[in-house]
Amino acid sequence: MTPRAWSLFETGIPSFDTLLGGGIPRRQSLIVAGDPGSGKTVLCSQLAFLAAARGLPVVLATVTSEPHDKLVGELANFDFFKEELLGEKLFVMSVYSSLKQGARETRDLIVQTVRRRGAKLLFIDGLRAIRDLWQDEARLREFLYELGIGLAAADCIGLFTTEYPLEKLLTLPEATTVDGIVSLSASKQGARRMRRVEVVKLRGRPHIPGAHLMRINGEGVSFIPRLEALEPPGVDSQPPSDRASFGLPELDSLMSGGLPRTSATLLAGSMGIGKTLLAAHFAVDGARRGEPALFVSFHDSVASLAARARRIQLDVERFVEEGTVTYLYIPPVEQEADLVMDRVLQEVLRRGVKRLVLDGLTMLEQSIVEPERRPLFLAALAERLRRLGVTTLYTREVSKIAGTELDFSDAPVATLGENLLLLRYVELRGRIHRILSVLKMRDSAYDNDLREFQIADAGVKVLATLRSAEGLLTGQARPLGTSIGASE
Repeated sequence: MTPRAWSLFETGIPSFDTLLGGGIPRRQSLIVAGDPGSGKTVLCSQLAFLAAARGLPVVLATVTSEPHDKLVGELANFDFFKEELLGEKLFVMSVYSSLKQGARETRDLIVQTVRRRGAKLLFIDGLRAIRDLWQDEARLREFLYELGIGLAAADCIGLFTTEYPLEKLLTLPEATTVDGIVSLSASKQGARRMRRVEVVKLRGRPHIPGAHLMRINGEGVSFIPRLEALEPPGVDSQPPSDRASFGLPELDSLMSGGLPRTSATLLAGSMGIGKTLLAAHFAVDGARRGEPALFVSFHDSVASLAARARRIQLDVERFVEEGTVTYLYIPPVEQEADLVMDRVLQEVLRRGVKRLVLDGLTMLEQSIVEPERRPLFLAALAERLRRLGVTTLYTREVSKIAGTELDFSDAPVATLGENLLLLRYVELRGRIHRILSVLKMRDSAYDNDLREFQIADAGVKVLATLRSAEGLLTGQARPLGTSIGASE
């Protein structure tokens, strides 16, 4: 087999090429299947226009009696559509009349047109219409088989759409005749409709299996492969020995100087206890040390966080304006985790981020529709960030403000909790106090003493070790004699 036979046809959509294992193998034919409105025609038309824009001749064959103007009009609103490509580089033809004559006549017309124009891509929109017209399984099977041979001889890729859902298609002869099957779907999850793509079959290529996020917007179709299905980038290496500090000496001393570099830390705490402000300290301290930081919030706009931080003498706004801290506000609207983290990872790479804060892990978890997928997704995210040299801090709300139970069973502590910091309210002698504790750190010495901390106009201050009460982690402390917060 010559190297040319094994070369790949790049689609022009990088994310699609990733799913296909690099592109479509040359001389192969693919069916793109899905219900009406799933995006089949848009995707294949986009591939056709992108190929023509690269100077590759393309033939687009329609199978209905409708005028070409209708298809062209439907595509004109997408960015990939370029009217000047129609005619010479992208030739649109109708095979409706030849279909009524027979399979051989249709095949000959298509193959002759492909050869005459030197086409490298053929797109036939509507295999189901051909099936409905002929009502003959054997004829359709023979047509696709012989068309595939003719296209392979002309070194031309074949793209065919059909409106059958995947389960139905797999029972039909089309599924075994073509080299590849791509399935598009739009399923309902609660009030949301989720678009997905799956490369079901691709002869001779190690494609990425399973369903992945699909988007259609003004640019056309794009895909976001599942994070856990991709090989993490970079080379696995020993993490640095130095620490990423918070810039709060009393807190950093509990962790031998700060968080281990490239680790993932879960900062868990009650509502309103100060998780976001501590996370802001972490980002700002990185900026002061020349380490680009990215602060992603699912709750606060940059103006809101800046105002809160200003009250404790933390000038977040200055570092955002300087560009050493990048602030990304993702409003709590219906978004999918794949889309959110694709945007975050692009920012990490673009800005060379070394410290990342994800403020509101619960929102990210809930955007992963399938609960069983959450640990895999978050583990893949943590590994990718580690290999990129990023030290990550996640904040997560603990459901109970005070009480006797500490339950992290619904949190991805096993996945993200290389380090675990707990902030909690406790009630003692009729007053509410804030305490913090380092519950866990990755392969590292740490001080697990319970400390009271205060958030006031003068800033965040971590106080001395608490030895004046017991039962502090339950939220219902019992005094041992001296007042809480006092030094020994």
